[in-house]
Amino acid sequence: MMKVILILVPLSLTLAIADLSVKQIEKMVQKIHLKREGIALKTLDQTKEPFIRITKEENKTVVVELPSQIEEPDVKLTLHAIMGGKAYINNGWKKVDDIVMGYTVKYIGKRGVVLQNGTTIKKLFIGKPKEQLLILDERE
Repeated sequence: MMKVILILVPLSLTLAIADLSVKQIEKMVQKIHLKREGIALKTLDQTKEPFIRITKEENKTVVVELPSQIEEPDVKLTLHAIMGGKAYINNGWKKVDDIVMGYTVKYIGKRGVVLQNGTTIKKLFIGKPKEQLLILDERE
């Protein structure tokens, strides 16, 4: 009997304090379903590298800061087509995790791809205006 009382008292206190109506719960669920805006890849690309490298040399600790922007030769990457979860980049079909000119394919969408090389992120889009794109979907 004492165990039942010990369980029921905190439970009833919790329910009395909560006092949520159905409308309040529905509002919370609607807020969850709203599309949240994340940080733009361009902004991430321009932020300073937050990590440092620590190396040990003869009982000494040397702290080396990584450069915020790594100088790279201007790499020409061209997206020609996207179909069936693959992207035609620089004369070859690539899928996620394939490597093109040092960049790893991270994401393939309907109109563009995201490539990454270390801290450098590039987005490629098909060069035609949106109205002129031909989008092919697979059928199961």
